[in-house]
Formats: sequence, C-alpha cells, structure tokens
Amino acid sequence: MDDLEGIKRKKLEELKRQYRKSVKNQLEEQAQLQQQIEQIEAVVKQIFTKEALQRYGNIKIAHPEKAVQLLVVLGQAMQQGQVQQIDDNQLKEILKQLTPEKKEFKLKK
Repeated sequence: MDDLEGIKRKKLEELKRQYRKSVKNQLEEQAQLQQQIEQIEAVVKQIFTKEALQRYGNIKIAHPEKAVQLLVVLGQAMQQGQVQQIDDNQLKEILKQLTPEKKEFKLKK
C-alpha cells in the first residue's frame, strides 16, 4: 500500500508542476499582449485631437475590448498611411463602423 500512496503523491506533484507551468505561461502571454497593446496605444494616441483622446479614454474605461479593437484598426490605418489626424467626429464614425447594428424586435399582442 505504501507504493500506491507514493505513486499517488508523485502523480499529484507532477500535476501540480504542470499546472504551475501552464499558469506561468498564460501570465507571460498576457503580459506580452498587454505590452503590445500599450505600445500600439502610445503610437495611436499621438494622432488624436484633444476631444478624440478624451472620447478614447471614456471608451477604454467603459468598453476595454472595443478600445483594443479601435487601436488595432487605427494602428493598421496608420501603417498604411491612411490616417494623419483623428478628430472626435472621425472617431465617432469609426466607432459606428465597429459597432454592429442592433436589431429591434416588435412584440405583437
């Protein structure tokens, strides 16, 4: 029976090591992704007017996923030379394009 307990302990320790390694890898990937987002954000913020920057800050707080999506779109546009400056109205238009239309449902009695 001692052999069985020893095998169980070894297996449990191996599973714990694998789990820790997996968690560590996930944390490293998240840190790298966050760093990339911050780098893109630093570049994209330079093309915002004051009002657009304020709107972006609000979006970042309220809808972080949409803010990242916006950064990706603007970063790509900058790389392609399509964008020099983004004002508040242009930012609104881009956000409208990123937001799918809501379907309205009418209930009948």
